[in-house]
Amino acid sequence: MDSEELLAFLSAVGHAQRIRIITELAPGQLYVSELARRLGVSRPLLYMHLERLEKAGLVVGRLELSDDGKALKYFELAPFDVRLNLETILAAVRQDASDEAGQHSPEGS
Repeated sequence: MDSEELLAFLSAVGHAQRIRIITELAPGQLYVSELARRLGVSRPLLYMHLERLEKAGLVVGRLELSDDGKALKYFELAPFDVRLNLETILAAVRQDASDEAGQHSPEGS
């Protein structure tokens, strides 16, 4: 994990509504309308939060067709295990330096 990925993760979990989404998805997948009802938020607002969680790799979304032909967007949690400590931060910075060195080396060009 580089620092950009770490910041995306921290930003994603750094909002009360997104923590509530993670909590609702913990037992298993839900489709967007059901999730919106449970949380008491509009679907457009929910999609904004889900997009942030998806970019951080915390949730995965997919479309399924219901028996009556309606497209339902389901979301579920992706497996994750991030520990925030000094070593995590130092490893992210080391990864940045390694990625940068690879971009400037003849092999990375």
